[in-house]
Parts: sequence; C-alpha cells; structure tokens
Amino acid sequence: MYAAVISVSFLSFLVYYFGLSLVWLYLRDPKGLRKYPAMNTFAGITDLGFMYEATKGFRTKRLTELHKKYPVDIYGHGTACTKDHFYVVTGGSHTHLADVVNKADHARKRRVLSSAYAIKNLEDWEYKVADKTERFIKACDAACTLPPKGSEDPRPDALTFDYRKWTNFFTVEAIADIGLSEKLGFLDNGSADCTAETMDGTLYTANFIESLHSTAIAQSRLVWGYSWYKTNEYLARLLSKDFRRMLRLGDQFDHIVYHRATKRLARYRAGEKLDDFFQALMEDKNGRQNNQEWGEIVAEVSIMMNAGSDTTAIAMNNAMYHLLKHPEALKKLQEEVDSALDEDEKVAPFAKVKHLPYLRAVIDETLRITPSVTFNLPRRTPQGGCAIGDEFIPGETSVSISAWTAHRDEEVFPEPEKFRPERWLSEGAQELQRGFIAFSTGARGCIGRNISYLEQTVLLASVVHRYGMALPSKEWTPELDEGTTLLVKEMPVKVWRRRV
Repeated sequence: MYAAVISVSFLSFLVYYFGLSLVWLYLRDPKGLRKYPAMNTFAGITDLGFMYEATKGFRTKRLTELHKKYPVDIYGHGTACTKDHFYVVTGGSHTHLADVVNKADHARKRRVLSSAYAIKNLEDWEYKVADKTERFIKACDAACTLPPKGSEDPRPDALTFDYRKWTNFFTVEAIADIGLSEKLGFLDNGSADCTAETMDGTLYTANFIESLHSTAIAQSRLVWGYSWYKTNEYLARLLSKDFRRMLRLGDQFDHIVYHRATKRLARYRAGEKLDDFFQALMEDKNGRQNNQEWGEIVAEVSIMMNAGSDTTAIAMNNAMYHLLKHPEALKKLQEEVDSALDEDEKVAPFAKVKHLPYLRAVIDETLRITPSVTFNLPRRTPQGGCAIGDEFIPGETSVSISAWTAHRDEEVFPEPEKFRPERWLSEGAQELQRGFIAFSTGARGCIGRNISYLEQTVLLASVVHRYGMALPSKEWTPELDEGTTLLVKEMPVKVWRRRV
C-alpha cells in the first residue's frame, strides 16, 4: 500500500506542481508561513509532506513529537474560521451536520436535531441501549472460559472474545435502533453483514464495518492535497489493487446507508410514528414538516451511522484496554460498580451508574489519553485573515489542532502519558475540562456527546460487574491505523464470570 500511495502521489505531483514552481512559492512565501516549523523536509513546499506522514499509519503521533520540540504558541476559541476544504472534497452531493461549511446552514441543521440529542430524550431511549447490552452479554457469556490460575498469560485458544469487534457490533446496532428503529442483528449473528442498495434498486450483501473503515483509511491517505484529491482517487483506483478494493468498499458503505434510509422512509410514509432520530429529521416536535431534500436526509443518516457508531466503539475498546493494563484501576472501578448494582444485575441501569465518579473518570481519562478522533478537524481562516491568540494568520490558511496532541500538554495534564483516572477527581478537575476536546468544542462540538456517554457508561459498568478479562500478555499492545479516527484492528481477550 505504501508503494501505491507514493506512486499515485508522485504522478499527481508531476502533473500539478512541476517541482521548481513549488520551491519558488516557498521562497516567495506570500502568506508569511515559512516562520512556522514544518512537519518534514517537504511539508513547507507541498502537501505531499503530510501525505507521506499519513502513509505511515499514525501521523498524529509524529505531530505530537514535533509539538514537544516546538511548543504550542497559538490556538484559540471563538473564531471567524470556517470548516476547511477537507470537508468539501470528501463530501457528497449534500452536506450533513459534520461537513457543512456555511454557518447558517449548520445552525439550521443543529436546530432540527438538537432536541432529539438532548439528554432527556436519550434517557427515554435507554431501553434500546439496555437491549443491545443484554445481547452483548449473551455473546460474552458464550465466550467465557474458566478463571485463570495464577498470573500466567492466557493460552491462545483461551482468547475467545474480540472485544474490539463486539463493541463495534454494539454501537452500530445501538445507533441503528435509536436513529432508525431498525434491528440489524449484528450481536445475534456475530457478523456485520447487512443489505446494501444501489440507486437503481439492486440489493446485495455488504459488511458494514469493513466498508466504513476502508473509506476512512483510503480518504486519509489521499485527501491532504485538496486541489488534486479527485485526481489522486482516480489514479489510485487505476493503479493500486489495494486502493481499488478500499474505495470499492467505501462505495458499499454509501449503499448500506441508502438502503437504511429508504427502508425508514417507507415506514414514515406508511404512517408509522416512531420515536427516533429519523422522525426528528422529517418533522419537528409539533408535527410540522422540516422539508429537507432527500439527499440531505440521506447525508444525515450517513454521518449518524458513521460517527455515531465507530468513535464510541473505539472509546469502549480503549477503556477496557487501559483497565486491563492497570489492574489497580480496574479493581477500584469494580468495587464502585459492585456497590451500586445488585449481585445478579445483568444490565446496569443508567440511573444507578450515571453519577459514579470513578466510572466517569475512567471514561474521560480514556478519551483524554486515547481520543477516538485524532484527526485535526481543520478550519479555514476567512479571506481577510484573522488573529489567533497574538498571531495574525493570513486568509485562506488551514489551521487545526489534534485532541491527541492537546491532551498531552503537560501544563494542563501533568504526566500526560500516564493513565490516571484520579486526575479527574482532584480539586483542579474543573480546569482540566477546559483543555478536554475529545468531542471538539463550541458550536461545532459533537452533537452525539450525550448518547456516547450513555452507551459507554451502561456497557462498561455492566461488563466490569459481570466479567474478568485478560489480554494476550502483559506486554500486548494493539495494532493501530489512523484514518480520521485511530482505528484498533482487534483486541482478543480471555473472559470469565466473576464472583461478586
């Protein structure tokens, strides 16, 4: 894949930039950006520099290392900046809440959905999360082995449960039910295969998770040269077998979403009044039509099924990983949860666990040290430029910050590489929230924050109350691949029933 990316990018480089013109542009420095340190030798003259880092699979880690060498000088909130061109070149024919650039359109979209995402409504849908938790537990029960003897690493045949895969099944099923009142059956079947539909009505079977992840990885390798992204994509399909496969799978995700949306629309037109996000897309709480275009509705279903599932699944997996790596934290959490739940309580009621301080601290510390979204969320300065902190940044310049990097600022988070939930329970915990951007912040902050916390809280409390788990070894670390999120390939664990 690495060779394919380089060959595709090199061809585009020859076509669009012809080498010397870039050097001349760098020396002329019309925007005055040369004073800022570059990510590598080529980053100051071409987008290929950043694309090269993307091919390595964890560009944000490199960015964080450079921030340690060149400390942060500027960054601020409340800006005239808009969403960057990234969201335009990767978008479809219609925008959704996450990629719409126009601020007025964004405000309109957010108004339509804000009541549906309010915590009161989400708690009314707790039964849907509880149902998915029960199905997750059924699968986990079926994978249980005998408790370990001593502190030996599990045998390979005892690693019967891929926690990463099953949490992904959980979150996709949860958002499909909450958003579209659809039961996908992933947790019952142990598979993410589902029906996809092309625009001409052809039905076929595709894998939800594989198609979603392939889209993210392919785009993250190619997108950083905005003006030649479409050329890169065309050449990638033409020249690379790996990219051809990933981009084809990405097309399948669009078809999966289209089928979900058309099925739900048919139920709406048949007169079914269902309490879900789709209903909120179609009409307000007084029954008045929102009159959105069909393409816009499909786009909103797409981002709901995408961001509404994968980021939370990554967070769930990472929380268990950190707890298994830090048994003292796991023990402390189990004691807190055990004291709140009855011994035979299978699914943790949200009312019983939502205010448990250490449980919330574990979730927040997980999101701090391993934020699901490592992507920089780029913004574009307005045409006339703007001030960020004490610096004036010229117009039409891309600016951004990664949560992974921001969460490693030692002035805000002492000993940032240590997993320490207790930091969120200290006297200065309120100050930490100001530097916590796992869900972004401000008007563009994640609208699904409440539902993510609901799902994480219920599932994590239920799992640590009922099970013991072990990683393949004490030294084991997951294989990671960075798209817009930091994807974990798999996390096989040994699982057994606890005696509370």
